[in-house]
Amino acid sequence: MDFIRNEVKEIKQLLQNQNLEQKEIFTVEDAAAYLQLSKSCLYKLTSKREIPFYNPGGKKIYFKKAELQEWIFSSRVESTASIDSQVETYLNRENKI
Repeated sequence: MDFIRNEVKEIKQLLQNQNLEQKEIFTVEDAAAYLQLSKSCLYKLTSKREIPFYNPGGKKIYFKKAELQEWIFSSRVESTASIDSQVETYLNRENKI
C-alpha cells in the first residue's frame, strides 16, 4: 500500500512540474514551487524588492517565469578557477604596458 501511495505522490509531483513548465505567469505558490523556496521566503524577497514581481490591484502577487529565470542567472557566483584566470589575464596585460 505504501508503494502505491509513493507512486501516486511521484506522479502528482511530475504533473505539477509539467504544469509549471507550460505556464508563463506564476502565482506565489507556483513561483515558490518553481524556485523551490518557501512562500514566506518568497514574500520576504518581494518585500525587500530583491525579486521582480507584479501586484495588480494591490492584493495578489504574480511573477513572470522569464524574469524569475533572469533573476536566478543574474546571481552567478564565479568559481575560484575562473577568478584566478581573470586575475592572471589582468596581470599579464598590466605587465605588457
